[in-house]
Amino acid sequence: MNIRQILKDNNFRFNHSLGQNFITDENLLKDIVAKSGITSEDIVVEIGTGAGTLTRELASVCKRVVSFELDKNLIQILNITLQGLDNVEVVFKDVLKLKDEELAEIIGGKFKVVANLPYYITTPLIMRFLESSLDCESITIMIQQEVADRLVASSNTADYGVITVAVELYGDANIVLNVPKTYFYPMPKVDSAVVKIDVNRAKYDGIDRKELMKLVKCGFAMRRKVLTNNLKSTYGMDREKAEAILQSVGLDTKVRGEALGIQDYIKLLDEIKKN
Repeated sequence: MNIRQILKDNNFRFNHSLGQNFITDENLLKDIVAKSGITSEDIVVEIGTGAGTLTRELASVCKRVVSFELDKNLIQILNITLQGLDNVEVVFKDVLKLKDEELAEIIGGKFKVVANLPYYITTPLIMRFLESSLDCESITIMIQQEVADRLVASSNTADYGVITVAVELYGDANIVLNVPKTYFYPMPKVDSAVVKIDVNRAKYDGIDRKELMKLVKCGFAMRRKVLTNNLKSTYGMDREKAEAILQSVGLDTKVRGEALGIQDYIKLLDEIKKN
């Protein structure tokens, strides 16, 4: 199927504000589906139907695809590219604006997310599913390379940040494919990568995630400042108390927030609660 020709024949105009960059390479599409680990028993949620290329590949493997799209100008294109597929439902609604109950009713059971994500909604979209009450088993997404690097970064590196810890709270993230920008139409300015997040909400069961993320954001509030200063600012404690708390969990008083792993933050939160 010649997607470029179909788009041209239907005078489709790309909406750059929606971050539209379509995948046309069939081998890449097959690789994404394979890396996602979906089976014939799975319901797949796709974000950004686009021209329907990934949608078609997903539908050839899984039980059902529920694909969300914002651009209704794609209807004419999708009527061609998804023709004959009876296990695909395209929903023209914004996932970020739907409540969990509304999404659950549309999807109808446990599911896996597989998507070529518009770059501008990457972080909100990931957290929308991880923090929800929905039965999401995994999230496999094509995203900007530099964002992918942040999701899987190790502590004390330039890429390590709040989103790294946030994702680790809910699952395990790995880069499963690196994708040059030449694989997209139109071609974006940067390379991409496919990240798979295996969701495991029981991973840190019993942890107050909201309070932990408040502490993590405190730790990264000013990356070049020592954590003592950030604790003073966020929790209203004096320097002596902040240093004492850090020492009580085995941390140097000059440590910076980016040097702490998730277990360090958990121990630190426990100590703050005691004080």
